[in-house]
Amino acid sequence: MRLKRAVIAGTTALAALVLVTGCGEDDPMADLGLPSASDMASLASLINEHAACQDLETDPADWDYMKDEAKNPAWGIKERAHCEDEHGDDITLLLIDDMRKFQEQSAKGEESWQIGQDFAIAPVNGETVHQLAESKMMALSCSPDLTVPSGYKKIDGLVDGCVVTDYLADS
Repeated sequence: MRLKRAVIAGTTALAALVLVTGCGEDDPMADLGLPSASDMASLASLINEHAACQDLETDPADWDYMKDEAKNPAWGIKERAHCEDEHGDDITLLLIDDMRKFQEQSAKGEESWQIGQDFAIAPVNGETVHQLAESKMMALSCSPDLTVPSGYKKIDGLVDGCVVTDYLADS
């Protein structure tokens, strides 16, 4: 009887240790310290701390970028919006429900994004991309042509063919 209790206690302790330490976790991005945004207002606010997101418009009818994709459940997109940076250039904002689905779809088109834990943005202006580096967003690239120089982080994404990096290639 004591042996049975010891085995049960040991198994329970091991399971708890695995849960606490995160061993067995299959999300390579979990410990990157990426920012999070619960809604478009908080995402626009995050952008505005480092660059500009002016005239935020949710699901704009006259902005076609990612319009169809945002309606397709295969992309894992919760909400789409648009704003302009301080140069008048476009920024597409996406709240993401399922980052794995988002990366799977991005890999098909070799898309690149600035990402947080639960969002992706696509600024057009390279200066805006560099301003946002201070936000701790990272680049998600699914391009086989991306070369990350030494000294920069390069973490495998959630799907084959995608990487997350702090290297910001010039746009």
